[in-house]
Amino acid sequence: MLQTATIPQTSTRLATLTRDYAAYNHWANEQLVNWLKNKPAHLQEEAVASSFSGIKQTLYHILQVQEWWLSSLTGVTPELAYGAVFMGKVEDLYTDILEQSAQFVQHLQSLSDEELAENCYVDIPFVGEVKRPVFEIVQHTMNHSSYHRGQLITIGHQLGWHDAPMTDYMFYLLMAK
Repeated sequence: MLQTATIPQTSTRLATLTRDYAAYNHWANEQLVNWLKNKPAHLQEEAVASSFSGIKQTLYHILQVQEWWLSSLTGVTPELAYGAVFMGKVEDLYTDILEQSAQFVQHLQSLSDEELAENCYVDIPFVGEVKRPVFEIVQHTMNHSSYHRGQLITIGHQLGWHDAPMTDYMFYLLMAK
């Protein structure tokens, strides 16, 4: 059966897409965390060739960046600890990343469609101060998380795990939303 989408009015399309993308990010993080919960924790600590040194540190990076951008969107001057090493247990990251993803969704739900289109001033390390619409910052943040979720699955393959969940956006739209 052919699935079709109900297209909202032009004025709300961007806001709907922005909120949906954050909800998708939360869902995809849930899928990944549920997958990782069934894997040996000691292997999630192992160093594996990637942007970050393994599962735990990649999860930590996703969390840090989502926190940084949400802080920027809410007017809090965030602290950047790029390259910081997480010394806690990977299980703590599971909880933290899901809570943070939910906070991102809640924040966007609290904004009007007009506020999602407003400019936000952000002082980005290594770049300087920029002014970008909120929806672009959200798109960047969620895309960044997707990129690193892909890395987590690739790291899992290097550890012999070939049963990763489907976390594609279209899969979410058609099967999970």
